[in-house]
Amino acid sequence: MPSPNIWGDQETYEIENNGVDPDGAIWSAMRTIRSWADRRVLDIGCGTGFHLPLLAETAEQVIGVEPHVPLYNRAVQRISGIANAEVRHGLAQRLPVEDHSIDVVHNRWAYFFGPGCEPGLRELARVMAPGGVAFLIDNDATRSTFGRWFRDAWPDADPIAVQRFWNRQGFTTKPVMMRWKFDTREDFEAVVRIEFTPELSDKILASHDGTEVDYAVALRWRHY
Repeated sequence: MPSPNIWGDQETYEIENNGVDPDGAIWSAMRTIRSWADRRVLDIGCGTGFHLPLLAETAEQVIGVEPHVPLYNRAVQRISGIANAEVRHGLAQRLPVEDHSIDVVHNRWAYFFGPGCEPGLRELARVMAPGGVAFLIDNDATRSTFGRWFRDAWPDADPIAVQRFWNRQGFTTKPVMMRWKFDTREDFEAVVRIEFTPELSDKILASHDGTEVDYAVALRWRHY
């Protein structure tokens, strides 16, 4: 399924990536559960490869998997010259990765949203090494200012049902509070407009001043 933000506007999504979690709250929460230092890491739905260089700083090996060719091509360019990083073209439900070869999975806002992602979960079980940990990061619509915007955008979404799904799949959820923070109001407005409809974006921007917002996420993880 097409991603409505990064597929439509890579440059603005790059601004968004740079403004997400400036304090590193997500990374810190991950490290309390499992470090990726000296580990084999898989980034599923890596997009333009934004997170691959950071992961490669300490990992033994990093593999990004991305299905959308324009994003895949950009990810390949981004990691050019990084010896322990590579990008493979593929899908979450058919990972181009060897059995039981991955120690840590990193996935942000891609594919693993709840019911319907069972084929990808079966692939996780296939590729994870014994003792490995998979991290799945998604919005937490139950709290924060951004969570309220998300609920307004998708009123039929049921975060409680989604949480029950992940509980049944054996994942633990760690709530993390981070923030968006951008250099300019122009950047903030541009990012809001690739995430929400024009009507809702106008409403958000008329009622919210400044260049940042509090933003809750759910860090889901499971040992294999």
